[in-house]
Amino acid sequence: MSTTNKEQEIKEEQIQMEQQSTDQTVKEEQENEAPLSEVEELQNKVDEIEDKRVRLFAEFENFRKRTAKERLDLISTASSSVIKKILPVLDDMERAIDNIEIEEQKKGLELIATKFSDILKQESVEKIEIETGGDFDTDQHEAITQIDAGGDLKGKIVDVVEKGYTIGGKVLRFAKVVVGK
Repeated sequence: MSTTNKEQEIKEEQIQMEQQSTDQTVKEEQENEAPLSEVEELQNKVDEIEDKRVRLFAEFENFRKRTAKERLDLISTASSSVIKKILPVLDDMERAIDNIEIEEQKKGLELIATKFSDILKQESVEKIEIETGGDFDTDQHEAITQIDAGGDLKGKIVDVVEKGYTIGGKVLRFAKVVVGK
């Protein structure tokens, strides 16, 4: 019996030693894994912060470019409201030139109209060129009326009532035209 007790004690000691060894191995693995997971966690945080930084930088660059473009557009068209109010004066001046019979007065008005046109050109204002009999373009023309015209003038410009102007490539005032139907 004593041998069985000793054998049993030896077996119990072996089991305890194996358990301790297993526990030690598990602890070592956990200790080894913990720093790895912390390193991985920190690396993930670094990657996330770097991604946020890159996105923020790209967003800032887009904002800077957009505001620069808006500023240029604003500068190029800032005077458009004043010019739009002055265009009827130019129209009246051109009508006066066409109806004055005294040559000296006509030359004086033509000189003033030329100077006025030169100032508008300096501000990037250009006339919309319109040909009678040309195609009607809704991007540049405004049809104020339609008249019966021959088959050749259907959908074409019959008459120009008011000239149109652009500023920096954008329509400032649409040309008012009569279109054939």
